[in-house]
Amino acid sequence: MTDARYHQHQFTPPPGATELVLVRHGASGPAVEGVPFPLLEGQSDPPLAPEGEVQARALAERLGGEPIAGVFVSTLRRTAQTAAPLVARTGTEPVVLADLREVYLGELEGEFRIRVANGDPLIARLWAEERWDVVPGAEPMEAFTRRVRAAADAVVAAAGPDCSAVVVTHGGVIAELCRQATGSRAFAFVNVDNASISRLVVLADGAWLLRSYNDTAHL
Repeated sequence: MTDARYHQHQFTPPPGATELVLVRHGASGPAVEGVPFPLLEGQSDPPLAPEGEVQARALAERLGGEPIAGVFVSTLRRTAQTAAPLVARTGTEPVVLADLREVYLGELEGEFRIRVANGDPLIARLWAEERWDVVPGAEPMEAFTRRVRAAADAVVAAAGPDCSAVVVTHGGVIAELCRQATGSRAFAFVNVDNASISRLVVLADGAWLLRSYNDTAHL
């Protein structure tokens, strides 16, 4: 009989896998009643707040030493601004993917934080039903699901196998990716923090594995 010993080891992505390092953008500027955010193609496009810039620099310190095949951002400037310190540190040119943009909130676009703070009944219904599209004019849930999946597929195709890609995107997008990876209820992952890191591994056979969620140790 051989004296075989089988030790535990840290997880490493299997051959052919692509790791998506999902980053929510840093804190953006405050919403002010009566002062709408600038819009980009109908969506709120505030810049980072000063505290968001601090978070972005901390993120670059955290991820700057990791091997990164690419950095992907949405069309909304808070993602590019969050990625900027990491891009400067690594020399990686960010790739803009429109499908990484935040869920469109219809009549609450630009007012969501204000309505939450004021206890709007529509917000209570949104949380209860766990559907963004209870808001009039908001992006349909099924369309949002398809768009977010297409964004992830595009990142994997662009980055290639056996590598990691940083994806700087939005809270609703990260929540939806985590939902798809785990089969959870719709809003199980919706409370993702600014400048947090979640790690999603896409295996060679197309299966998804959520490795971590909402890591803020660098903050």
